[in-house]
Amino acid sequence: MARMHTRKKGSSRSRKPADAEKPKWVDYKKDEVEKLVVKLRGEENTGAKIGLILRDQYGIPSVKDITGKTLTQILKDNKAYGELPEDLTNLLKRAVQVQNHMDKNKKDVHTKRGLQCIESKIRRLGKYYKAKGVLSADWKYTKEKAKTMVQ
Repeated sequence: MARMHTRKKGSSRSRKPADAEKPKWVDYKKDEVEKLVVKLRGEENTGAKIGLILRDQYGIPSVKDITGKTLTQILKDNKAYGELPEDLTNLLKRAVQVQNHMDKNKKDVHTKRGLQCIESKIRRLGKYYKAKGVLSADWKYTKEKAKTMVQ
């Protein structure tokens, strides 16, 4: 499948192995992994960074294989999940950074197009999350609202 905002083709993706079992070489128990996830979230790490830390420093290849729950489900159960999904938050941060750049560089038309693409992704993702019930039905993206949400 092709990329959305460029003319490049998409890249093939790797798939996880079919057998989703806890590897024999992992010494951590289910509750230990959940405590680690909550502790790392308390240190202001994002979900993606938590996964990298668990993989690289603790030798845990997959949280779901060990606990039976995704990282997001563990964070939601422990009330450590943010008010917005992580991918939407990252897009909002990028949009605010580009808006700040556009305030200083008004004639940068290439960045203006990039901002339009980012805002389009935000609106599409917001529409998806409203349909899934993650966001409230009256949630709407505005530049001012994005600045307050990110800060």
